[in-house]
Amino acid sequence: MASKDKDARDSQKIYWAGELSRRIVELNERGFGKEMIAKDSAIKKIRAEIRKIGVRLAAIDKKEEKIEEKAKAREEKMALPKEERTKKAKAEEDAAETSKRQQKLEKKLEKKKEKKQAKEE
Repeated sequence: MASKDKDARDSQKIYWAGELSRRIVELNERGFGKEMIAKDSAIKKIRAEIRKIGVRLAAIDKKEEKIEEKAKAREEKMALPKEERTKKAKAEEDAAETSKRQQKLEKKLEKKKEKKQAKEE
């Protein structure tokens, strides 16, 4: 049951929905009320499975959307002339010359200077 395929998850959801309806019909035939049906452990288990499948389907949808966004971005990038693409890459390299560590240190020093100025005033 540990499949990442959307079709497999949809078929699992249909299966568990069928199992749920069969179990509810069975309990109704036995004369159980709605409260007793809701407390039935088999019903709880089936509903939990359906919720799990729903969460997994949502994750699959989110992943597919992300893939589509990346594909669109790639197409947009490829639509630009080659010269513009290289200019953007060079600009990003220039901006990233200072490492994250250096940027953090600079921020720290700026905060210290601000505190000194605030104390002096």
